[in-house]
Amino acid sequence: MTNTRWHDRAAELKFDGRAFINGQRVAAQSGATFDCISPVDGRKLVDVARCEAIDIDAAVTAARAAFEDRRWAGLAPAVRKRTMIKFADLLLQHRDELALLETLDMGKPIKYSRSVDVPGAANCIRWYGEAVDKIYDEIAPTPDTALALITREPVGVVAAVVPWNYPMLMASWKIAPALAVGNSVVLKPSEKSPLSALRLAEIALEAGIPPGVFNVVPGYGNEAGSALALHMDVDCIGFTGSTRVGKQIMQYAGQSNLKRVWTELGGKSPNIVCADCPDLDAAVRAAVGSIYFNQGESCNAPSRLFVEKSIKEQFIAKALALVPNFKPGDPLDETTVMGAIVDDIQMNSVLGFIASGKAEGAQLLAGGQQVRSESGGYYIEPTLFDNVDSTMKIAREEIFGPVLSVFGFTDLNEAIRAANATAFGLQAAVWTSDIRKAHQTARALRVGTVHVNQYDDDDITVPFGGYKQSGNGRDKSLHAFDKYTELKTTWINIR
Repeated sequence: MTNTRWHDRAAELKFDGRAFINGQRVAAQSGATFDCISPVDGRKLVDVARCEAIDIDAAVTAARAAFEDRRWAGLAPAVRKRTMIKFADLLLQHRDELALLETLDMGKPIKYSRSVDVPGAANCIRWYGEAVDKIYDEIAPTPDTALALITREPVGVVAAVVPWNYPMLMASWKIAPALAVGNSVVLKPSEKSPLSALRLAEIALEAGIPPGVFNVVPGYGNEAGSALALHMDVDCIGFTGSTRVGKQIMQYAGQSNLKRVWTELGGKSPNIVCADCPDLDAAVRAAVGSIYFNQGESCNAPSRLFVEKSIKEQFIAKALALVPNFKPGDPLDETTVMGAIVDDIQMNSVLGFIASGKAEGAQLLAGGQQVRSESGGYYIEPTLFDNVDSTMKIAREEIFGPVLSVFGFTDLNEAIRAANATAFGLQAAVWTSDIRKAHQTARALRVGTVHVNQYDDDDITVPFGGYKQSGNGRDKSLHAFDKYTELKTTWINIR
């Protein structure tokens, strides 16, 4: 599709900001709405339902009724599988529409919305659908006089609260395993990017997921999100977002019904490049490409780059040569690889970090400015700092923007200690030709995922999550089923 065509499609696209509860589009019961603003050009897309506690209660009530009458949970796993596969197929049939919604809503390039986000969400839903009828329960070793069954059952009503950086993909990571095993779901998307989640619910209904099983309630965190976390009839909540809000949700769970809480939170991921790196150019491409992908708005972005001093000057020179390739552009242009920051609040936050880095003495080698302001949207140049000290704010706090901080090291153990000296523990990488060194470093890094001689080349088959204040529980892989199921023991006396 040509760039002109994407703009034409955007002008023709009809938006619906109403909530999706019990199989129907509905306004918030108060009638309140909030503006959905596109970061591409600052224009208003649509009024979105501002759901509050009363709307959350309606969605949870619908989800509970659907769970209790077994309209979905009572189906054979093979039947749910076929519906999930149809759901995935329909996402791909609506690929252009969903990609356009994602780009207009949160600013990422259409190139990636169409090639990464939509297919990734569809693949996730398909994968869990395919998996669910291939998981067996257990029989415990017992005497001849007894039979002990260990069965896995859906928890009931699952709340999912997802962020704005990968709205559809993060939603799929929560809803796919939860739905596949028979739960009912209430999804709250970020107020900054609600549109694809709302469309997702309509497509799920079309695929055959019954009314009430999958509900979507847009709204603000302190209104809709807190109401979900405090609701006495929500059995489980899966949250992806900031560490600060994750802590609040855990507190709300304790104040209400002790619902289980699973969190995937912030990151400050270290990327360690040793002098014996097997392919320096590949390491540079990965370091630069991974931090600037999705405008740096990724929890696992490798924002701290540790380079052995003997190759650091060469590495930085190669990196600086690549930075211009990530010049922000029109997200509806298929050649654009870095789009808009999600909103003015996030843009100003990132610019504040950049100003802090300069004030604290880091050396700004590239970027650091707002650009394309004439578009009405929110864009920041790819930014690179050298001579960063571990005490600096840009070294300690998650920026969630296109900002790379470079550190030098002479001793690998020193680099590992610095990499671990953070409240976060989501992801890391090490580049070396020495497999012994790679394995020892991977063991020493206190993170949920370690990449060796690459960055972010994993897939749906492996778990994703963090140590420390990067959260608990795991998304992706068969391990995600653990979050949304209960284990039941049934001991039968057969004497």
